[in-house]
Amino acid sequence: MNLPTVALVGRPNVGKSTLFNRLVGSKISIIEDTPGVTRDRIYSEVNYGNFRFHLIDTGGIDVNQELFNDVIKIQAEIAIEESDVVVFIVDGKEGITENDKVVRDMLRKSGKKVIVAINKIDNKESLEHQYDFYELGFDHYLFISAEHNDGIYELLDMITSDFPEYNEQEEDTRLKLSVIGRPNVGKSSLINALLNEERVIVSNEAGTTRDAVDTVMKYNGEEFVLIDTAGMRKKGKVFETIEKYSLLRSLKAIDRSDLCLLVISAEEGIIEHDKHIASYALEKGKGLIIVVNKWDTVENSNTKEYEKIVRNEFQFLSYAPIVYLSALTKKRIHTLMPEVLKVAENIKREIKTSILNEVITDAYTLNLPPSYKGKRLKIYFTNQSGTKPPKFTFHVNNKGLVHFSYERYLENKLRENFEFEGTPIILQFKNRGEE
Repeated sequence: MNLPTVALVGRPNVGKSTLFNRLVGSKISIIEDTPGVTRDRIYSEVNYGNFRFHLIDTGGIDVNQELFNDVIKIQAEIAIEESDVVVFIVDGKEGITENDKVVRDMLRKSGKKVIVAINKIDNKESLEHQYDFYELGFDHYLFISAEHNDGIYELLDMITSDFPEYNEQEEDTRLKLSVIGRPNVGKSSLINALLNEERVIVSNEAGTTRDAVDTVMKYNGEEFVLIDTAGMRKKGKVFETIEKYSLLRSLKAIDRSDLCLLVISAEEGIIEHDKHIASYALEKGKGLIIVVNKWDTVENSNTKEYEKIVRNEFQFLSYAPIVYLSALTKKRIHTLMPEVLKVAENIKREIKTSILNEVITDAYTLNLPPSYKGKRLKIYFTNQSGTKPPKFTFHVNNKGLVHFSYERYLENKLRENFEFEGTPIILQFKNRGEE
């Protein structure tokens, strides 16, 4: 199921980032007293009871700051358009300002469900203004203190009142592939080549695809869902904020997918931003295939030589297979789907506990972990605790003795013994008796 989206909007310094962190449960947004610190929206997922939703934190809209405010306003407009519910945050101790009225006008046009969250009600000054905000003309109001956690559960109840309950049983069992990469590397052309029809608009102008588009394709009698994402553009370009919202959609697409096809351009080579995009997929634990597109533009094309470059640039993706093709000419396009099927199996691979413990015991005996202050890590038992991606739990005497180099050694041993190409694997360590 697609998760609903909630946007936090308001003028600067009303407490949007504090509320964002409170709802998400971790300090993701930068909080400073300087108004306008959150210029980029931040994006995360919130779990509340039986509900899940995406949450967007936006930059503050300030009519007095014209320098980048037009872009902030565009950012907020896209966030509002993207969302199912908007939480309009106002400052209870300051009362209504001109900036609040600018935000109000934007929200009235949107037709979205708006909840006015009157923040900082723990302040005595807020009592003077607490009823002024009703003149904004919305249906839903709530008094909160994001800093002191007052009214937050009531706010979550109000946000989720019309949301469907999250049910994993309802999940689409078809493999979902997201096609990710910066603009103009040929993502839409790749999808067209796979579908063998012009289902997605293709243009040479970078950033044509603004929204994530789902398309169903059949291969070997099996159905797959292809998620085409907006191209991710590097920071500092014109209208960077619109592109960041394209990035938001791409992050949502990565969230929804099982496997990501990271498209890079053989013509342009690998740049730093390609690595950032790959890291999103890695952080979310998604299967990954590196697709080197526009292979027809490379003179004296030698895959072995190019692989050295790719491996050197993507050292953190040493497990990801590389496919070389040209989406435009369809040259080598047939090499992609067999890799997809292989990685699709690997992300859900389950290892028998007895065989797993044999491998880990052998690895441990072969290379004992270093001792620290006379103590040495002992591994009592290992079990697989999840798939998509495969996750392994090591029951040990003291998880504080796990050195990152030894953790990497254990991961390498798992990869040597079992087929995990294309998937990250997660290792977690628990002390004996720990829940």
